[in-house]
Formats: sequence, structure tokens, C-alpha cells
Amino acid sequence: MKENLDDAGFAVPKKNILYVIAGFAVMLLGYFLMAGGGSDNPDVFNQEMFSFRRIVVAPIVILAGMVIEVWAIMHVGKSGRRNG
Repeated sequence: MKENLDDAGFAVPKKNILYVIAGFAVMLLGYFLMAGGGSDNPDVFNQEMFSFRRIVVAPIVILAGMVIEVWAIMHVGKSGRRNG
């Protein structure tokens, strides 16, 4: 009996690996959006630390990246389904 090429390869399909990389990139974007806002002088308070981008947008982008990661790991394509 001939072995299927999909069964002989890596456990996770190449398409899912690309989704994992994309999810990681989205999470990195969220962390970059959250960075900054500090003050050079420790005696001066910088209100920019509490901007909408850092408090709202960045965490939503990071959560979206995590959702992409979970979906990429759990997703089984049509070629991966087994009947039987």
C-alpha cells in the first residue's frame, strides 16, 4: 500500500505555519504600538503614556494575534480531514 505524502511530512501543514507566523507578526505590531510614552526626566510626568493607542488599540491588536495563533494551531484543512 502506498503511503500518502501528507502523512509522511511534518505534523503541521505549511499553510498553518504561515498563519502562525502571521499571528506572531500581528502580536509584535501590538507590542510596538504599546511601546513608548515614557519621559526622559523622571521628575516630569508624561500624560502620553495613557494614550488611546496604548490603552485600547494595542491590547486589541495583541489579542487578535493570539486568536490567529490559536486558529492556526487548531485549524484542520480539507486535506487533513480523515474519513473513517
